[in-house]
Amino acid sequence: MSGDPLAGLPRAFGPPVACGTIRAVPEDFVVEEVTGIAPSGAGEHAWLVVRKRGANTQWVAQRLAALAGVPPVAVGYAGLKDRHALTTQCFTVHLAGRPDPDWSAIADGEIEVLEATRHHRKLQRGALRGNRFRLRVRDCADAQEALAERLARIAREGVPNYFGEQRFGRDAANLAAADALLRGARRPRRDEGLLLSAARSWLFNAVLGARVGAGCWDRVLPGDVMQLDGRGAQFRVDDPDEETAARAARLEIHPTGPLPGRPGRALAPAGQAAAIESGGLAASAGWVEGLARLGVEADRRALRLAVRDLEWERGADGVLLGFFLAAGGYATAVLRECVAVSAGAVETA
Repeated sequence: MSGDPLAGLPRAFGPPVACGTIRAVPEDFVVEEVTGIAPSGAGEHAWLVVRKRGANTQWVAQRLAALAGVPPVAVGYAGLKDRHALTTQCFTVHLAGRPDPDWSAIADGEIEVLEATRHHRKLQRGALRGNRFRLRVRDCADAQEALAERLARIAREGVPNYFGEQRFGRDAANLAAADALLRGARRPRRDEGLLLSAARSWLFNAVLGARVGAGCWDRVLPGDVMQLDGRGAQFRVDDPDEETAARAARLEIHPTGPLPGRPGRALAPAGQAAAIESGGLAASAGWVEGLARLGVEADRRALRLAVRDLEWERGADGVLLGFFLAAGGYATAVLRECVAVSAGAVETA
């Protein structure tokens, strides 16, 4: 498995209506994390708002730990952010009775601590509402009317919630390594979580692609497990009624797809939804069995991604897009439905 792992997956609204270049510089891809958490102002953890340019989250966490003189495990963050971007996100550093170091000493053009206060607990992975994006698409071909129509449709209907290509590593290398792991090859334990996550993401995309191809990725099918928008709560609908369909049309609830593993607390689909899901996973039965064998617990993810506060404007150097996505959503999934993009001087992850 190499190249673009999304190349064969269908789009919901047809081919892109424009083309352009993204990430010519990190400032073309701006991400602001929204945790929804207000730091308490007191406690053993430093709460930091950090802006990073061209740096990955784990490297920043290591730099913060080194400056504070604590082990890397003492640093918390809600999620990984794209390296090839200008991003703002929160970190906590457990100081255990120590005073704050001079956080400004870390500033080097790639990292800057914008705010520092205190909090009473470590920031946990996944503890965020979502991310706000500001993307510049340069050299965008002149298709203003068609692009405006496509963006309006995306705002009304959302987009398929595909995992982005960065989930699978450079040239999809994580998928090849995951295949070896699921076939019994031994890997360093520090790599296992990343590789199994890539495999589950690939399987989810396959099921989502099957539903996009069938034209039912955004509709409630008999037996669908539905998820509340922006929240983890899920419920199964064995016999959809008009009210359930109306809630889905308003983007209040979304059908879900599988993150395969051994049976656990996750609800299982039934009926027509289960049949489509089984068909989408049939070609990868060995991976599904391998994930269960390795003890990964099954989970589910929304098939549709609502694109909130979508706005756009055209400037002399391209098109500027702004929108908010719930946690786990990829900005590239939005771009894929409207603009065919190529990478600029900065490579994609």
